[in-house]
Amino acid sequence: MNCESSGEFQNFTRMSLEDFNYLLNKILPVVSKQDIQLEQAIPAKMRLAITLRFLATGDSYKSLHYLFKVSPQIISKIIPHVCTALNEALKDEIKLPSSIYEWLKIENGFNKKFPHCLGAIDGKHIVIQAPMNSGSEYYNYKKSFSIVLLAVPLA
Repeated sequence: MNCESSGEFQNFTRMSLEDFNYLLNKILPVVSKQDIQLEQAIPAKMRLAITLRFLATGDSYKSLHYLFKVSPQIISKIIPHVCTALNEALKDEIKLPSSIYEWLKIENGFNKKFPHCLGAIDGKHIVIQAPMNSGSEYYNYKKSFSIVLLAVPLA
């Protein structure tokens, strides 16, 4: 897919090939695995692609299994491992404000449209199995059952 010039790679991973390769090089030593007898290791490139697809779309492990042909059990180990590697590799590039002055500088950036705002919060639908007797309480516009996870981005 990364050979496509049509923008499919960027649409799939939600980032450019250059950014993908930058991240891959940052985490390669940590997420690379060795082949073992009778079993080929999942390449670091695929581990990163699985993680980015999960983060970009919120796809279930089962859905990712069909997309990447990797078992949901392995995906459940890959994603936290790659996320930890990304956090560690990028810790010097992602920073929270450490002083009142830095917080006020951020507020100033938001102030034009959102007075007294210090940042932004983002939401993501997490697909769930419908709770018993919940009716349409957890049913969403994507025609699935979900809860909304709210998070404050670090950058």
